[in-house]
Amino acid sequence: MTETPQTTASQPSEADKDAQAGPTLYFDGSCALCTVEIGHYASRDGGDRLCFVDVSKSGVDLGGDLARETAMHRFHVRLSNGTLKSGAEGFVAIWDALPGWRWAACLARLPGMMWVLETGYRLFLPIRPVLSLAARWLGAKPANGHTSRS
Repeated sequence: MTETPQTTASQPSEADKDAQAGPTLYFDGSCALCTVEIGHYASRDGGDRLCFVDVSKSGVDLGGDLARETAMHRFHVRLSNGTLKSGAEGFVAIWDALPGWRWAACLARLPGMMWVLETGYRLFLPIRPVLSLAARWLGAKPANGHTSRS
C-alpha cells in the first residue's frame, strides 16, 4: 500500500508547485554565447523558477511539437500552460517571468515593438556562430563543452 504524501506549511502541494513553475527555456548548450545568456537569466531574481533544457544534448525531451533541429537554430520557450513561443516572443516570455525584466516585457508589447524585436532576432541568427566564437575567445564556455553546430 502506498501512502499519500502529506502537505505541510513547509512542503508545497503539487498544485502550489505548478503555480510556482516558470517557463522552460530550450537553448543550444554548444553555443558559448547562448550559455552566457542563459546563465544571466538563471542568476537573476526569479531565475530559480525557470527550467533550462540544453537541446544540444541528444535524447532530451522537447515535447511532441518541437523538433531538436528546430530548437538548435531558434530560441524556444514553453510556458507553464504548455504554449510554445519562439524568437522574440520567447524572450518576452522570459522577461515577463523575471521581476527585474518585466519593464522590458512591457516595452515589447507596445505597438510595433514585437515586429522590431523579431526582425532584429532574425538578423542576429545568421551571425550567432561568429558571435559565439568571439564569446569563446573572450573566455565563455559552452554548457556542454562542445563547439556550436549552428
